[in-house]
Amino acid sequence: MNFSSEEIIVDSKELQLFQTEIDSLKLVEIENRKPKIYPFNPNFVTDYKGYTLGMSSDEINRLLKFRAKGQWVNSAKQFQQVTRVSDSIFNKISPYFKFPDWVTNPKPKKQYTKFFNTNKPKSEAEKIDLNTATALQLQKVYGIGEAFSERIIKYRTKQNGFVSILELGQVYGLKPETIEELKKSFSLKTPKRINQVNINTATKAELVIVRFVDYEIARNIIEYRTLHEGFKSLNELTKVKDFPVKKIEIIKLYLHLN
Repeated sequence: MNFSSEEIIVDSKELQLFQTEIDSLKLVEIENRKPKIYPFNPNFVTDYKGYTLGMSSDEINRLLKFRAKGQWVNSAKQFQQVTRVSDSIFNKISPYFKFPDWVTNPKPKKQYTKFFNTNKPKSEAEKIDLNTATALQLQKVYGIGEAFSERIIKYRTKQNGFVSILELGQVYGLKPETIEELKKSFSLKTPKRINQVNINTATKAELVIVRFVDYEIARNIIEYRTLHEGFKSLNELTKVKDFPVKKIEIIKLYLHLN
């Protein structure tokens, strides 16, 4: 049977719908073939990653040189400033930037309120006695936390009280600038009573009672005293063999001359 002469009837509406469906499938396929962008930290863009994002070699290199200096991009705006990418590329990729939480949501700095005005020293009447101060009172001075307040009180207890405010220098870890701040709000109103020893007449047994003076140093003090016919000044102690020079200001508290 010959159908060559017969006309094929085509439904144009159906054909149009079919063509529209094909075109839609083509668009979906094209879209699926495009590289997908997932959230990423722009600080770690590599050559390949930058290429897939549409960045030029110069733009990628600017970022890599910036990072090579140990610097970090902390915002989308800074990324564009560093790389100089076009607005079109920037608007396309910046919504996918993901920075660490500590960058995007930095924690507010703690504010510490101190009871004492560390800028202005108090009058002697306003100052607190160092030998009766509590840990909480000490902690109100800038630089004094729980650890340092406990060390100060522990030292005070061990020595049965401070002889001089100079002894704060013997508290482990207490910095000179912190001691100066303490002096603005504290003074020694009830110093520990001690019996001073006469450096020019003291026996070895009397000298070893002095803080930081052991039998060997006591012997050297007496030897020096004998050779030089006595001490003219307590500062001469620095000339005594093996004398603990760093402790001299404390040692002098326990001594006197003729």
